[in-house]
Amino acid sequence: MSGRFDSVFVTGGAGYCGSLLVPRLLELGYRVTVYDILYFGDRFLPKEHPNLTIVRGDIRDTPKLAAALQGHEAMLHLACISNDASFELDERLSTTINFDAFEPIVIAAKNAGVKRFVYASSSSVYGVSDAPDVTEDHPLLPLTLYNKYKGMCEPLLKKHTDDSFVGVIFRPATVCGYAPRQRLDLSVNILTNHALTNGRITVFGGAQLRPNLHVQDYVDLCALLLSAPDHLVANETFNCGTQNMTIMEIAELVRRVVQELFPEKGDIEIVTTPSDDLRSYHINSDKISRVLGFRPRHTVEDAVRDLCRAFQDGLLPDSMSDDRYYNIRTMKKLHAA
Repeated sequence: MSGRFDSVFVTGGAGYCGSLLVPRLLELGYRVTVYDILYFGDRFLPKEHPNLTIVRGDIRDTPKLAAALQGHEAMLHLACISNDASFELDERLSTTINFDAFEPIVIAAKNAGVKRFVYASSSSVYGVSDAPDVTEDHPLLPLTLYNKYKGMCEPLLKKHTDDSFVGVIFRPATVCGYAPRQRLDLSVNILTNHALTNGRITVFGGAQLRPNLHVQDYVDLCALLLSAPDHLVANETFNCGTQNMTIMEIAELVRRVVQELFPEKGDIEIVTTPSDDLRSYHINSDKISRVLGFRPRHTVEDAVRDLCRAFQDGLLPDSMSDDRYYNIRTMKKLHAA
């Protein structure tokens, strides 16, 4: 059984991480409500499951969200305009969704009787740091509005927490690997797609350090943050990543795995080109291991191999041309506002 809570409300539950997380929460015995604007549809969710409710809604529509929240004991807030490049879109869209909507959501959750609020922040809040190990108390030095707003929302949650409304924040590294609602606009996934589809990998920059997190470990982390005792998580912030690697190291790993699994592709070339994406940081995830006993179980290589299997099984057709794998392309096509 799921443990302390019976029902979980997941904003953004039809996203990349949500598409793997929601089935897992159902397996654990939760009743789950997904609240999502469904830019990418919901065909990959187990819609026939008796304990799953899907509400198509915008998180900026606070009355609708508040009504849907009634009767839920726990909440996972994953919904946002995701990743730094999403600000190629209308800045107002990202501001209203990623920042303006946040505190009203927290208040609505508290008023609805939610007892545990789990907020997915981002390790990109650290921006650029040459510190050998960036811990949770490192200054936030955001380079973009995306990571600025992620950081600015954190104290807004703590402002409303109390003994009966427990808030916990996690800062995941860049997620990678295969999920039913696949994204191919994240570093490991991009490089794997290019190697498999084009036979060459283009690296922008290459020296930037990036922490990574397998999507399955992200799912396991969310489940743990729902079930952990209040006193271990209340008002706490946890980094979570594994394998801080440079972009070039990721590219070389991808090349090795793809050449092993697809020898017919021959030698895969790595081409470097300058980049204006300066984000570089090396996160330390000791705290979550020490406090909650959580250690990621999957590697970046596992993520690459999972993606290769998905390509082999025909699960990712038209991986370069189909907008559904790319958040910004989809949102531009839909004229998201």
